[in-house]
Parts: sequence; structure tokens; C-alpha cells
Amino acid sequence: MKVAIQCDDAWEREYLETHLTAHEVVFLSPEDVAGDVVFADVQCLCVFIKTPVTKAVLDRFPGLTGIVTRSTGYDHIDVVAARTRNIAVANVPAYGENTIAEYAFALLLALTRQVYDTYERVRESGAWTTQGLGGMDLKGKKMGVVGTGHTGQHVVRIARGFGMDVIAYDVCERKELEGELGFMYVTFEDLLAQSDVLSLHAPYNKHTHHMLHQGNVPQLKQGAILINTARGGLVETKALVRALKDGALHGAGLDVLEEEGGMTDPAALVLGDDVSCESLQVMLANQYLIDHPRVLVMPHNAFNTREARERILATTVANITAMGQGTPLNDVTG
Repeated sequence: MKVAIQCDDAWEREYLETHLTAHEVVFLSPEDVAGDVVFADVQCLCVFIKTPVTKAVLDRFPGLTGIVTRSTGYDHIDVVAARTRNIAVANVPAYGENTIAEYAFALLLALTRQVYDTYERVRESGAWTTQGLGGMDLKGKKMGVVGTGHTGQHVVRIARGFGMDVIAYDVCERKELEGELGFMYVTFEDLLAQSDVLSLHAPYNKHTHHMLHQGNVPQLKQGAILINTARGGLVETKALVRALKDGALHGAGLDVLEEEGGMTDPAALVLGDDVSCESLQVMLANQYLIDHPRVLVMPHNAFNTREARERILATTVANITAMGQGTPLNDVTG
């Protein structure tokens, strides 16, 4: 096959070139994928989470038989449009359940122990004082986990290791996990009301869009901490701002944001002809979150360890190889 890969990292490019020698591989920039050039002879397109594959993109790749994303989530791909064109879409179902769970706790500990503020005080002023830097123990606190898939299960294990009580919500409860991992399923309403820490690990789709919103934010336990290493769209940004302003949330650790694509090139978002007022409002709210003293915002970096990226690439190579053989693996088009 001719495989077009959107990949900016030199190490990843070398890995893919080395392991895909049976195919003709070309590398594209994000601008190539989003531009006007037609790539009629490309049969497989490989992208990452930050590259949208819309109907317009599919129109410029008329020979596609497969799309491979180097991510678990695939909401950046118009799967419905791909399905109607008989294009298989493959993802990486599991690669970093421990990786992302560990990052969630890195954010949590940074917030509960004021790690960033403490470091900045010493670095900026040299002040060797603990005044105003008191923290909070995790032991004995209640961790609420949304989504008990691979990553959510690992979060439960880590939380239990800290001595936390754990409750969880999932639309598909796996009761055998309760006894195995030591947690209890509750309703989403009870999860909000009881959790000292709320950690999101659900996929993003039309059913989970804004699962935390202005209507249910008042149900949060006063002073709770939100951790989101899943998808920005799970949380209504306006509701998050309100919860922080009103004190319903003490703080938040966010590896993802709504409209995070605009954070890379805000000028393009502002100058675009089809930009909505809602999108601009979300971008303004994102800046509020970045500037908030009790919020940590990261650039969608939870996946980023050498080990996890190697697992991603190995599965990606297997997915592309299977596409070339006409037997797609990890096809999400159903």
C-alpha cells in the first residue's frame, strides 16, 4: 500500500519507516492533511489525535481503504463518513492504562500538596518557608472514578494503594471488579455528591458530551478536585469555570480542554470564517483556567512516556500491516 503518515516526531518517523518497509510510506504535515491537495493514490492514512479527519479530508483521499489513528480515542475522525465509504478505521485499544493513571495522580498530588506553588516560591524568591503551603492527605479521602475500563481500573488500584475509599460510575458495570479491586459502583449523582476527588476516564461520544455540566455541577461535593485526562468535551467549560468561581470545586488538573486544537493556533480560530461565538467563548474560558491559581492545565501529555509510545507504534504497525492484508485489526467502524 501507499501509506500517508502525519507524524512530526523524528524518532516515531524512524520507527515507522523501519517497520513498514513492505509499504510505500510518505510523511505529511498537519497542513498537508488539512490543505487542498488531492492524494488520489494513498490507500492508508495514519494520524494522531490532534489531526482531524473530516468529510472534507476524506474527499481529498479518494483511494483510502483504511485510516489508522495512533490513539485509543477516535472522535477526531468522522467514522460515520468513513463507514459509508467502506473505509476501515483502526485505533490502539490499550497502550497506557498505567501511563495515564500515573499522570492523573501526578496532577492530583501536585494540587493537593501545592507542588508548583512551593517550587515557584523557592525558585523565584528563595523564600525557605512553608507558610501558606499546607496540603491535604489522600488517605481516607473518597476517589470517584468515571469509567472502569483499562485506565479507570488502574486508577482504582493506585487510589487503593494511597488508602483512599473508591467509588465508580460506568454505564456498563462489571460487578466482578468491585470485589477484585475494592470499590463500589454508584449512580452518577451519588458519585458527584460523595467524591473528594473526581477522575474522568470515559470515552468521548454523543452520550458522554458534557456529562459534567451546569445542571449537575451544583451536585458536586463542596471543595472537590476534578482530574480530567480523558477528553475535554466530557466537561462543559462554562460549568467548570462557574464551579471554580463558586467554590464547588477547589481545583482541577486538566490534561485536556474543549477546543484544545485552538490552543495550538489561536489566530486561525479567531480569523476563521466558520468560527462560532461559542468556540471563542470556550477559548476565553480556557485562558481563565490556565491563569487560575488552583488549576493545572497540561497540553494533552498524559500518554507521553517512551514505553507507552512504543506500545502505540507497535500496535499502529500491526494495524497498518493488517490493512494491507485486507484483514483490519481494531476496526471501530462496526
